[in-house]
Amino acid sequence: AVVSTQSTGYFKRINLSMWQVRDEIENIEQHELLNDDNIVIRSTGNITMFGLCNRYNTAFPQRLTAKVAPEEFTETINKVNRELRRNVNFTWKAFIAGCLCCCCSCGLTMIPPLLLNSKAKRQVKKVLDWENSRVYNKIGLNWILRKALCEQSPMLEYVIVLERIHQAQILWID
Repeated sequence: AVVSTQSTGYFKRINLSMWQVRDEIENIEQHELLNDDNIVIRSTGNITMFGLCNRYNTAFPQRLTAKVAPEEFTETINKVNRELRRNVNFTWKAFIAGCLCCCCSCGLTMIPPLLLNSKAKRQVKKVLDWENSRVYNKIGLNWILRKALCEQSPMLEYVIVLERIHQAQILWID
């Protein structure tokens, strides 16, 4: 993509490749993830389909002490893991079947795994929204499913971010 800007009567041409723009967007997203208030929960599963893993770490982060009960945290992660186990394993099987039949169908057998993966993401977001409305928004926390760079490779993965909601002070001291 070529971006033109007008400066002091002449045109400057800035050549930005699609990769440079994508890298800048990812850097901004990474900066948001690395906020001190956010707690990032990375995947620990053995199957990853299109960035979505089949399991997240259930270890209780020490930064959540005195904010959330460990039982509530593990219950939420277990609900997410249950949805992922149900959906990602089936997506993996559909992907293998799609790879076997890909030559015969001109690649159309790869559409069901993509649709199943988007369904799995939707289901996880529903679980997180339900848990937010049930427990976490009341105590000033919010669960979000976001893309982030993997720690050991340049690939993207979905991570669960537990971010703090800054609530306005209702009571003022006179």
